[in-house]
Amino acid sequence: MSDQPLLNVRGVSKFYGSRIGCTDVSFDLWPGEVLAIVGESGSGKTTLLNCLATRLMPTTGCVQYRMRDGNLRDLYQMSDAERRFLMRTDWGFVHQNPADGLRMTVSAGANVGERLMAVGNRHYGNIRNTASDWLERVEIAQDRIDDQPRAFSGGMRQRLQIARNLVTSPRLVFMDEPTGGLDVSVQARLLDLVRGLVSDLGLAVIVVTHDLAVARLLSHRMMVMKGGRVIEQGLTDRVLDDPREPYTQLLVSSILQV
Repeated sequence: MSDQPLLNVRGVSKFYGSRIGCTDVSFDLWPGEVLAIVGESGSGKTTLLNCLATRLMPTTGCVQYRMRDGNLRDLYQMSDAERRFLMRTDWGFVHQNPADGLRMTVSAGANVGERLMAVGNRHYGNIRNTASDWLERVEIAQDRIDDQPRAFSGGMRQRLQIARNLVTSPRLVFMDEPTGGLDVSVQARLLDLVRGLVSDLGLAVIVVTHDLAVARLLSHRMMVMKGGRVIEQGLTDRVLDDPREPYTQLLVSSILQV
């Protein structure tokens, strides 16, 4: 891991009138680190994720990202065009519903190829070959390259969305409940695939999940949210094996009793 954080988050809050989305969240994320943000529905974890990924503007706070030149940039001081470019190239965002992260009416190959074109690739043969290689990496048969995502199962769509996000070698990937809505057996395969890719590519990942098993399998560190606040954070194994806060203890024990 680098000796400098990739992301600096300080005092991020999001209010909807008098309602708290999230409040006073601060942490650093390091290159190659996977951070899980966990909590029940309504805990504020998705609001926080959307603030970090610049999909929502926080009410207060600062998020700084270390660009490839080593300089820290305040994400909210960037222009919309700069943020969009970052999202298309250096970042990825994996949606819970893959239809939100794919173009459903173009081919699987074109979904992957679009990201390559965003970083300047123009050679059709090279783009197609790279797309084909990535389909294989996410366990989609290469002869499906010209099929549209709407012909795929939910698990295949999610794997295609992951390929679309990772093909440009991003340094930071946001994942919002990446296994939500999938059958348990499909979830297990997807998690194995994601864990392998994250490790191979040295990605930094922020993953939001209500599933502590997902957090344990994927993350190095985790933050537990309740009512918009981070109430406990630490190394994943420590938090899950020795939770200090009563709410975290309740979350962990409820999983064990299922």
